[in-house]
Amino acid sequence: METTAETEAETMTSKAPLMLDRRSQIAALVRQQGVVRVQELAELFQVSEVTIRGDLARLEQEGVVIRDRGGAVANNQRTMLIAFEQRKGLHQFAKQRIGQAAAQMVSPGDTIIMDAGTTVVEMAKHLTQVAPLTVVTNAINAAAEMGRHHEQRVLLLGGTVNYDTLSTLGPMVEQGLNDLVVQKLFLAAQSVDRDMGVTDTSPEIAQVKRAMVRVARRVILLADSSKWQRAGFIKVVPFDAIHAVVSDTGLTGDARATLERAGIKVVLV
Repeated sequence: METTAETEAETMTSKAPLMLDRRSQIAALVRQQGVVRVQELAELFQVSEVTIRGDLARLEQEGVVIRDRGGAVANNQRTMLIAFEQRKGLHQFAKQRIGQAAAQMVSPGDTIIMDAGTTVVEMAKHLTQVAPLTVVTNAINAAAEMGRHHEQRVLLLGGTVNYDTLSTLGPMVEQGLNDLVVQKLFLAAQSVDRDMGVTDTSPEIAQVKRAMVRVARRVILLADSSKWQRAGFIKVVPFDAIHAVVSDTGLTGDARATLERAGIKVVLV
């Protein structure tokens, strides 16, 4: 007759392959998505959040992820963002609606900054009839889209090209913003945290976003509801720097209440 210790040993041995397979799948998910959340992984794999935290701790030791509050981000020394071509297909319809709604906030004669991001590029497609218009941007693809319309003046900020975000970054971008005063900034977000505001996982991107906020009279954040399901470990700006948010109807009531308590206008499409 087997002892209790022998039974427990056999159980642990049988669980080991499942544990390794789960961690492999988590590693694949974080490489694909850039960010994973403990709660979502626990539901996906039908295990406890404690178990998932243990998995993430082990993956961090192996250099696969960097643990973050409530989850983990991909540990990639080149960039912690999903490549642009991958990201633009995520939540595409919501981004299209948000981009169209944001474009309706632009009036002829405006001076605006368009941040780099997949949702902002969708916005550019709906600005063809707005003229005259002055656009400042570090987004190479947004500049190309806007540059097709000769009645619109486009200023592309010079700097180091980041091929994953199709944008320019670095001190030259920040210097180019220093002497500007614009009416509206359409700010993109890698993630939004209920307590910390707009967050990111790249210090270079965060610095450029802060420089944009400093020179804008009005800051409009474009962020689909999925951006609220994760948080980066670098603070960009708090909610008191934001005047309006354009998101989709998937935004939770709790998130909307947080924004409205901060005095932010919320537009859901």
